Amino acid sequence: MSFDPDTVETLAFDSYGTLVDVSGVTEALSDHVDEFDPSLVAQVWRQRSLANAMVGNAIGEYDAFYEMNRNALRVALEMIGADVSEDEREEILSTYHELPVFDDVREGMERFNELGYDCYIVSNGNEEMLESLVDHADLEGVIEEAISADEIEQFKPQPELYRHAADEIGTPIEEIAFTGAGWWDVPGAMNAGMQGVWINRSDTLWGPYETEPDLTIDSFHDLAGELEAA
Repeated sequence: MSFDPDTVETLAFDSYGTLVDVSGVTEALSDHVDEFDPSLVAQVWRQRSLANAMVGNAIGEYDAFYEMNRNALRVALEMIGADVSEDEREEILSTYHELPVFDDVREGMERFNELGYDCYIVSNGNEEMLESLVDHADLEGVIEEAISADEIEQFKPQPELYRHAADEIGTPIEEIAFTGAGWWDVPGAMNAGMQGVWINRSDTLWGPYETEPDLTIDSFHDLAGELEAA
């Protein structure tokens, strides 16, 4: 299937890795793990956090994503043998409230609004995390609502959160285009019935799935161009 802008009524976006750069934790890590590669530690932390969420889905256990992140950070630091105190870990963890915003986000959202599209966030992040993200990224006024996994205690890429988001938004799910950077997230949205737009922020690989993204973009401006041309 290819992207069909004529059927799109509403836009939804992932948060971490899509709107804000999760590699921004590297600077905070470097202050505490200078004998190790902080960028590698950041990657292990992120992957463990995502794994925690997916296993939680599979076994029917739920913790807010901030708590998942706390556990994942502790595990990542213990794996490399870094001696970091609990207070220092909390300081590192707090960087999730002020991650750097990708350059195209604010202008891209404004273009979407000008084209008449309401924009929503659909995120594994808990409500407090999303409130701080919207505030730090200066998205108040261009985002209608941030929909959190907390609301149903299920993480993406399970279809339930995407479907819950469609119900909350009030748009038929097939008329929502979901944009995410996660190679695991966009297929989840497509499986639930949304059009899937993959923004390849990290120059990574898609798959391994038979299903391809409906649209692959480098920036939000690419998506705006597709919608303008409709």
